[in-house]
Amino acid sequence: MTDPAAWTLSAPEALAAVGISYLIGSIPFGLILARLAGAGDIRKIGSGNIGATNVLRTGRKGLAGLTLALDAGKGAVGVFAGGYFGAEGALIAAVATTAGHMFPVWLGFRGGKGVATGWGALTALAWPSGLIAVGIWLLVAATMRISSLSALVATVLAPFHVWYFVGPWTALAVAAVCALIWIRHRQNIARLLRGDEPKIGGGT
Repeated sequence: MTDPAAWTLSAPEALAAVGISYLIGSIPFGLILARLAGAGDIRKIGSGNIGATNVLRTGRKGLAGLTLALDAGKGAVGVFAGGYFGAEGALIAAVATTAGHMFPVWLGFRGGKGVATGWGALTALAWPSGLIAVGIWLLVAATMRISSLSALVATVLAPFHVWYFVGPWTALAVAAVCALIWIRHRQNIARLLRGDEPKIGGGT
């Protein structure tokens, strides 16, 4: 997408972009799929989150993969829906869609950590940055074997290459998305600082 030259979105348009994209982001695909597959309520296992990582704890890899794809997809769909109101609407939608996944009204505002949905929104805004973020995640995961650290490093770097590929307004929106992801990872950050964050394939 193109970086806005100036902020011209009206208040009603901004509210519409927020509302529509938030509702898209709030669809709890992980919870729905787990129930349909007979895996129970994923909020009662593992971390209690509704994202793909917790769905994987049910032992259903295919189900977790589908959750990952749908969560990323709704991030992109939310951005495109917001884009109906122009470039500014797309930027607002990126933040609102991710927030919808993290704080869905249907589940008492207790959702997932937003990595997949945030990545989908990022890719819709700047697809080269989406590819770079995946590359960074894979590189950190391969060397450090810690999923949360991979996500944190990928997100903290995202606004910089988004600025390069698109511009400052889009980078600011991506920075807001990344800030939300860091907030939802505060427990992971605490474990990283203590040195007891589980590693990929560590069985914990």
